[in-house]
Amino acid sequence: MLHNLPAGDWAAGERGIACLPDRIEEFRAGVDTAIAYATALGCGQVNCLAGIVPQDVSQEEAHRTLVDNLRYAAERLADAGIVLLAEPINTRDIPGFFLHRTEQALALFDEVGSDNLKLQYDIYHMQIMEGDLAPTMERHLARIAHVQLADNPGRHEPGSGEIHYPFLFAHLDRIGYQGWIGCEYKPATTTQEGLGWFDQARA
Repeated sequence: MLHNLPAGDWAAGERGIACLPDRIEEFRAGVDTAIAYATALGCGQVNCLAGIVPQDVSQEEAHRTLVDNLRYAAERLADAGIVLLAEPINTRDIPGFFLHRTEQALALFDEVGSDNLKLQYDIYHMQIMEGDLAPTMERHLARIAHVQLADNPGRHEPGSGEIHYPFLFAHLDRIGYQGWIGCEYKPATTTQEGLGWFDQARA
């Protein structure tokens, strides 16, 4: 179970504010808000969306801002007994999103230097950006705290596209993944009809 840190003005196209140099105070206030919600809900994990880099901000400045904000959030959340996650997202669906590859995220986590910062691995996003899903999850299993899924193309339910989910589910069991798998997909037809994949996965 997890929820996101406040992500800015979603309706206006914002997808997180953690890499925005002019929004640091807002980001840090959002950490306090996230702690309050997570505590009330008994939620042990909170995800940070890095955000889209503005045209007038360099990649270097966005990187420094994100590192500083993640370091701050990881420490504050650790004090509250909550784990901080961050999620790479594909740049086809969200052009300009700063955090978009697994190795980029993990190198950034190393720079942050906190044991309270883990990876949210979204199979759909990483299939688009880099593929090689099973070896990547196995190689970095110790740093993955949550997995999300959708099929590609279309971001619909498992079985609607190119990703071989029966293999991946078995692979996650085989390598010892202990966390939740979140379903973040758009049903191809209706929600109820789209749930047929789950019965097949349990068979």
